[in-house]
Amino acid sequence: MAARWWRRALRGLCGAALFLSQLSVLSGRVGSLMTTKLSQPQSTLAKSLTSTSTNAPYLKALESTEIPPYLTNCPSNGLCSRLPPDCMTCNTNYSCIYGKTATFDCKVKPYVHCVDENNHEQEYFTINMTCQFCWQLATSDYVCTNSTNCMTVSCPRQRYNATCTVRDHIHCLGNRVFPKMLYCNWTGGYKWSTALALSITLGGFGADRFYLGQWREGLGKLFSFGGLGIWTLIDVLLIGVGYVGPADGSLYI
Repeated sequence: MAARWWRRALRGLCGAALFLSQLSVLSGRVGSLMTTKLSQPQSTLAKSLTSTSTNAPYLKALESTEIPPYLTNCPSNGLCSRLPPDCMTCNTNYSCIYGKTATFDCKVKPYVHCVDENNHEQEYFTINMTCQFCWQLATSDYVCTNSTNCMTVSCPRQRYNATCTVRDHIHCLGNRVFPKMLYCNWTGGYKWSTALALSITLGGFGADRFYLGQWREGLGKLFSFGGLGIWTLIDVLLIGVGYVGPADGSLYI
């Protein structure tokens, strides 16, 4: 009886030991899984921080090496007072007296290098210019777009909307690009002297009208022998005073 009791006791102890060992193994696996899951976001965050800190100087280097668009029009080591207006920033005073010379304080833009009369590099300087807005400048101080769709010989003379840009060496107040109504002044390459010579010599055959691109009038003069001479004389007068011009509406050259 005692032997059986000891056997049962040993079996119970073995079962308890086996259960405890399995429980410890399971708890170890769960703990490792929890540690792995918790450490993954931290490692990802560390990687992102590391990559950001590593790329930051590279991005700054790219930004620092970018060339401003205005720099291509700014001469290097030239006189500051002769720089184009796009290369400087000036404190303009709109209360100056119109037509009078005004002095404004200016500063060169970043990456622009200029000197004074003594060949000393400077950043702050002054410029003198006439107190007037850009659209009030003389026609020789700005360049405007041209139109080939309006008639230059119409009465009254036609105008068109042009976009004008001030030349680089001219300083003025306000916008340097402005709209303006201009008279039609384009040319198609027709010469007034050639048209007049053809009208005098071969006008009876419509050569002057053919030259100007007026085919219907040219055919009319050709088959009517210049309107028996009357049409020829009238065309000589009209072309001579410039009333009859090219068919495309352009000016003579």
